[in-house]
Amino acid sequence: MDDLAPDTLSEAGQTGEARSPNRLFALKDKDTFIVADAFGDITGEGDGLFHNDTRILSRFRMLLGTSQPSLLSAAIGQENVFFTSNGANQALPYPGGPMGPPGVLHVERRRFLWDERLYERVRIVNYSRDVVLAPLTLEYGADFRDMFEVRGAKRPRRGVTLPPECDGRSVRFRYEGLDYVERASVVAFSDAPWRISPQKADFMCSLNPESHFELYIEVGAHAGLTPSRERFEAAATRARWDMRRRRRHGARLRSSGRLFNEWLARSRSDIALLTTRLETGPYPYAGIPWFSTAFGRDAIITCLQLLWFEPSLAKGVLTYLAAHQAEEVSSFRDAAPGKIMHETRKGEMPAVGEVPFARYYGGVDTTPLFIVLAGAYAERTGDYELIDALWPALKRATAWIERFGDSTGDGLIDYARGEDSGLSNQGWKDSEDSVFHADGRFPKGPIALVEVQGYAYGAFRTMADFAQRRGDMESAHHWRGRAEHLRDAVEQRFWMPDKGFYGMAIDGDGELCTVLGSNPGHLLFVGLPAPERGKAVAERLLSGAFSTGWGLRTLAAGEARFNPMSYHNGSVWPHDTALCVQGIANYGEREGVVLMMSHLFETAAHFEMRLPELFCGFRRAAGEPPVAYPVACLPQAWAAGAVFMMLQACLGLKIKGAERRVEIHDPRLPIGIDRLWVEDLRVGPHRISLGFEDVDGQIKVRFTPVEGVQVVVS
Repeated sequence: MDDLAPDTLSEAGQTGEARSPNRLFALKDKDTFIVADAFGDITGEGDGLFHNDTRILSRFRMLLGTSQPSLLSAAIGQENVFFTSNGANQALPYPGGPMGPPGVLHVERRRFLWDERLYERVRIVNYSRDVVLAPLTLEYGADFRDMFEVRGAKRPRRGVTLPPECDGRSVRFRYEGLDYVERASVVAFSDAPWRISPQKADFMCSLNPESHFELYIEVGAHAGLTPSRERFEAAATRARWDMRRRRRHGARLRSSGRLFNEWLARSRSDIALLTTRLETGPYPYAGIPWFSTAFGRDAIITCLQLLWFEPSLAKGVLTYLAAHQAEEVSSFRDAAPGKIMHETRKGEMPAVGEVPFARYYGGVDTTPLFIVLAGAYAERTGDYELIDALWPALKRATAWIERFGDSTGDGLIDYARGEDSGLSNQGWKDSEDSVFHADGRFPKGPIALVEVQGYAYGAFRTMADFAQRRGDMESAHHWRGRAEHLRDAVEQRFWMPDKGFYGMAIDGDGELCTVLGSNPGHLLFVGLPAPERGKAVAERLLSGAFSTGWGLRTLAAGEARFNPMSYHNGSVWPHDTALCVQGIANYGEREGVVLMMSHLFETAAHFEMRLPELFCGFRRAAGEPPVAYPVACLPQAWAAGAVFMMLQACLGLKIKGAERRVEIHDPRLPIGIDRLWVEDLRVGPHRISLGFEDVDGQIKVRFTPVEGVQVVVS
């Protein structure tokens, strides 16, 4: 995922950030998020407090005396509400005496976001037997950079930065953008500093033995009441309960494995953190820091990952995307009537048209995936009232596939950006160098990606089923014919008999990119290939060319442009691995599915039970951890959702809500897990709980029968 156009901004993964996000910590509330280091500091190097895609706090640094405290620990709690940094003082002066010893003051910074506002408490405790004078300084600043500037965009001009305004205990920063919108941020303190300026506030803390000092700080786009302990605690309680409410949606999952349960809990917390309640319902934003906004493709895939145990998220996503469907042709926004949105942004640069991402449609796969999700949602829930409400949008989306999606008239769905400001590649691997020929040449457009044909095949089949249910047999016959025609085209034009695999893409000259990428794994997910070809693809994906021991590479080792440190050409993306593994399961493979689940679980353990957006595709070596990708988003919605799709693949579980039926085929448990429970699983209007237990190497399924629900184990 990359909304940077190479001609305008820096390459994918080449951002303005100088520090690794693996040492950064992120919190989010609605359209506000903060990214800071382990000290809790913001330095302006790709971090900050952001509101509506604008950085409203670019510097926020705490000094005790003239230096940072010594770092003891830093963490975000499992619920993703609180960040806490623990430190100790370095040498400090005694009143009128020599330098005091280090390590006698405990310094805690605890923060959270609530109602798009930063709340922070600084607490200093004196554990020495002497009075300690502790000069405390908070440095701050606001550059009001658009997210695209933070990521590396160069602007010919900016708006006007207005003079900061200081009063006794707060500083207000303001900026008037080229879009004539005034943006502001206010830094406020509970105690009046002894000295305050537009750059910093100085406090002098005199601490008796075993005493403590507390300072409360609030930062937001608007001024509020004076910060206080009461405001901090009240907001903290609301933030905690709101997060718990969001995490309670869907069935409950637990296992006999403590670490595995931590992975499940962390992943659910990450999804809850990233989910924003919009007017149309809940919507999972893509990831922090670069993609904390509504993306079409990312949200759809996240919903597909969670659908089996938490279908309500899909309803919100489908409703939102239908409401923001394109209505006109725009080469700048890569839009055409019926197309589903790729992303939306609220910052200054999109508002004035410096970049096309205010509402951008440059994703060739999002529109068919929208229909695929609608079909999967209907099968899972039986909620055809929503499908009826979405029917006009579904028909427009299908019309886009048939009219605009096939620009050359050869029956394949393709893409070519309308203007240089748009994305040059418009599948999920959307960096500039992610599609190429076997000799490394870049293909001429328009480009037809193999996985997109699979999504379109699934979309046509879904529309045929919907039309048949509505009694429109003519449309059902037409769309079913389109699906079969597309299947034939893929089998004839993309299959490489000498490699037993599908090519990555067909270029504008009709030449196949005979490259081994993970793309065909998505064909298995939608069930397009014939059984023998599907099994051949599954076998190749599980081979050492793709499998690193941590996950599946996006590009096989040995291919032109293979680079395990690249964004898309040999790295491992957990969501991609999950889609491929679910596809592999669809073609009957079981042992490989369990093994891949184990690989991702062990990867998560090395990343503190939180899978990043991507990591490097180096082969696993004994005693060495997976290699982090330096600027990966963390958390990332579809990376967090990967565990749930992988678990569904292991369990062989499928829920058909309309039929009140649960199907379980050849269930397996993850390696090291003896028992797993799925509790309060909704099936139509009913709820049922399932238990999976390993008994002498055989997985037994246990449940209490529920009237109206059929459970079939095969």
